[in-house]
Amino acid sequence: MEQKDFECTCSTIHEEIVSDVKDAMLKKSEYDDLATLFKLFGDSTRLQILHALEQHEMCVCDLASTLGMTKSAISHQLKSLRLARLVTAKRSGQNVFYALADQHVKGILDMGYEHISE
Repeated sequence: MEQKDFECTCSTIHEEIVSDVKDAMLKKSEYDDLATLFKLFGDSTRLQILHALEQHEMCVCDLASTLGMTKSAISHQLKSLRLARLVTAKRSGQNVFYALADQHVKGILDMGYEHISE
């Protein structure tokens, strides 16, 4: 199909539809927050970290070993994930263990895996 086939040729605005959709829209700042969240899921390293943490809570050393990366690189990514409230950190003695923040994060990951495997 050509681009021309997708052009709207109607001259009437469907007032009820427009009104319903406007009522359902979020605030601009909420879309900005949502875009930021999805940007975090747009990095394969962060996705690998989240997938690893979906399996088991882990410390930075465990994650670095699992992913074949430096502790510094892992720590940098974990900071972003923690600030976005996607992971939590729990101190146990001298170690800090990271885990997925909640079932919502797992649900987002699971839906993504399901979508790409269709």
